[in-house]
Amino acid sequence: MSALNIGARALTTNLAALQVIGHNIANVNTAGYSRQNVQLTTAGAQAFGNGYIGKGVDMATVERSHNAYLTREAQLTGSVAAADAVRYSRLQALEGAFPLGTAGLGAALNDTLNAWADVSASPNNLTARVVVIAKGEEFASRLRNTAGQLDTLSRSTQQQVQGSVDVINGLAQDLAKVNQRIVEAGGGSHTPNDLLDQRDQLVGELNKHIQTSTVFDKDGSVSVFVAGSQPLLLGARASQLAVTRDATDNSRIGLSFVQGGVSTPLADATLGGGELSGLVNFLNKDLVAVQNLLGRMALASATSVNDQHALGIDLQGNPGQDFFIPPAAAIGLPDPANTGTAAVSASVNDPTALMASDYEMRFSAGSVSVVRLSDGDSTSFAMPPTAFSKDGLTFNIDSGAAAAGDRMLVKPFEAAARNLQVAIGSPDRLAAASPVLVTPVVTNAGGLSVESLYASSSSPNLTDPVSLTFQANGTFVATGLGPGNPPPDNVGPPATYNFTPGQPIVLNGWSLTLRGSPTAGDQFDIGAAPPGSTTQNAGNAAAVLAMRDRPTFEGVALADGYVSMFSDVGTRVQGAKFATSFSAQIATTAETARTNVSGVNLDEEAARLLQYQQAYQASAKFLQIAQSTFDSLLQTVGR
Repeated sequence: MSALNIGARALTTNLAALQVIGHNIANVNTAGYSRQNVQLTTAGAQAFGNGYIGKGVDMATVERSHNAYLTREAQLTGSVAAADAVRYSRLQALEGAFPLGTAGLGAALNDTLNAWADVSASPNNLTARVVVIAKGEEFASRLRNTAGQLDTLSRSTQQQVQGSVDVINGLAQDLAKVNQRIVEAGGGSHTPNDLLDQRDQLVGELNKHIQTSTVFDKDGSVSVFVAGSQPLLLGARASQLAVTRDATDNSRIGLSFVQGGVSTPLADATLGGGELSGLVNFLNKDLVAVQNLLGRMALASATSVNDQHALGIDLQGNPGQDFFIPPAAAIGLPDPANTGTAAVSASVNDPTALMASDYEMRFSAGSVSVVRLSDGDSTSFAMPPTAFSKDGLTFNIDSGAAAAGDRMLVKPFEAAARNLQVAIGSPDRLAAASPVLVTPVVTNAGGLSVESLYASSSSPNLTDPVSLTFQANGTFVATGLGPGNPPPDNVGPPATYNFTPGQPIVLNGWSLTLRGSPTAGDQFDIGAAPPGSTTQNAGNAAAVLAMRDRPTFEGVALADGYVSMFSDVGTRVQGAKFATSFSAQIATTAETARTNVSGVNLDEEAARLLQYQQAYQASAKFLQIAQSTFDSLLQTVGR
């Protein structure tokens, strides 16, 4: 009987090993499957008078080839790669909203400014004036269309965020069920390998959407935490994430953790990796930054053109009106926790000093801090003044009073591009003429020529008669100047200003550019333009044309503003592309290391299949011999 038992055990054990190998081969392409191995052990031995005789083989258990560290590493690196990949995908879509060439905003802006050249050459040409208005409308239209594309991209990304949150909640529920099954199957001494693989696969899928930290219990179940320490899953009990609206800014979305009916807001920085993190970072950082750049371009361009246009005179002899409909002042959004009644707004006071950022006003006892949110730069102002200037903006307390601890979010550029419209409808309303003219004295030597003269600011002394008389050393004396002008460069006597050919002379609110070499006694008289001169006077058109080279966007010329904005977008795309490539490579390496341990190798399985097949056949042969021997013994004893 002992030999029969040995043969039977060997036969069943080797058959079980063949079944496990077959299971491995069948799941060679199953995602998350870990190779399983039969662990064999001797069945012990029986004592006889002349020694111990073994009882054969037993199957101890079936265990999976698994390395917890490599599995966790693959999950975490995959999470980072997923965040980088989805952000890169969204940035590529964003880049598509900013074409170069004739279809780009840069071409539209330059066409708008360059169109003034024809008006400058022929100020009474109504066709040239119509072209200026048409080019302005095209520029405004492209700004609105681009802003609309960004709004559409924002909505689609928000829908992706909601979809990712739904997937996360579904995976948490599935994982809770698997945890329950693992606990129920864990009463014996063997591990439910396929359930453990399923558990690890679900955790891996969860990490593709949001980075997790995990704690494994002795019973084989796993607890999952997100956003640092929020328990998304505890054993068989799953909580949820939810998409919410920002309490201050309803246009922005946020995330919250919901457990037992209690909602806890999650900070974006705590999400770590996963598609959800990539989408939220794109929405709340990349897209906001680019929207502010676009809004700044619209606001700076419109305000600059309006300011200069208002300094001119139209064909009817009236002061210039707004060329673009002025963007409305940005209304501050109060924090829900505010206890004061203050209402605030922000408007432009210097379009060349604007910074593409949102701002926050933080009130304390006796002071207010204006914080630039893009980099955290803060400027404090003592109360009680109700107007504070920072970065080319004036922040106003329009009504009410703020309490200590109150906060107000101000978004100066949010609606500038979305709502920009041309205000001028009739070509004779185009203020191409300058309110001041320059007259060279007839006795001048002729070495100096007038390049341009136009109003540069709304000074009350703009049209006062002023004379510039050049000295033998190339400097000039200015008479008739009003207050507020820069003092002479040289004390004298006589007190004189230095002169550089081609460099504007800015006095009394006008800008005069002369070229050539002055001669002692040369004189230029500046005063109010006489009535009826507007049809031949194009000083203000030249002023608008000169704005092309005015440093407007952090030192970048107005005409090149689109290039700097597109460069920012391109830099973000290239950075995201590199991050995606790098993190994907790391994730692939980590997954390869995991599969080298846990994956099924068909060549190895074929060798093991042959090994256990031969063992099974040998066991069957041994059992056959034992049976034959036993039969012979029975026949002999039976006689």
